[in-house]
Amino acid sequence: MGLPKRRAVFLDRDGVINRARVWKGKPYPPANVGEVEILPGVEPALTLLKKAGFVLLVVSNQPDVARGTTSMEAVEAINAYLAERLPLDRFYMCYHDSGAGCDCRKPRPGMLLAGSRDFGIDLINSYMVGDRWRDVEAGITVGCKTIFIDYGYDEKRPESFDYNASSLLEAVTFILNGGIHHE
Repeated sequence: MGLPKRRAVFLDRDGVINRARVWKGKPYPPANVGEVEILPGVEPALTLLKKAGFVLLVVSNQPDVARGTTSMEAVEAINAYLAERLPLDRFYMCYHDSGAGCDCRKPRPGMLLAGSRDFGIDLINSYMVGDRWRDVEAGITVGCKTIFIDYGYDEKRPESFDYNASSLLEAVTFILNGGIHHE
């Protein structure tokens, strides 16, 4: 008998944990640590999840590295900044562009599967929280419950999700209620 599986909350980074820069209706990551703004309610929301026993894993597409518009060092510095301030267990990054054919770039599930292996995660009883259709699709692919934080970006929307939240704090309330929404 192996150890009992753990529950996780997989979190997209930009737009969920820190503010995304929106330009022409599309979200973009901060360019450097100086541009990072942790969104309101994120720290207490993550603290509540940790106290409830969830593993907190950040899964983020960072294609600007492959595109040459930002460096891996800048992405890692932002992650280190967030890790110092928030109770996050690990960061999984995909540095590939959409044409690379990798398994890690969301909507593909590679980063979630890696986190599941590394931490012994029960995916069916875990959650994926994101602000873009790719996040939701990756969660659906591995069997997680999915929460879509809708900022009304000018892009494709997810076709389905378990809950639509306006913030991470609202998403956490849903999670801590056992994935049941109370009006």
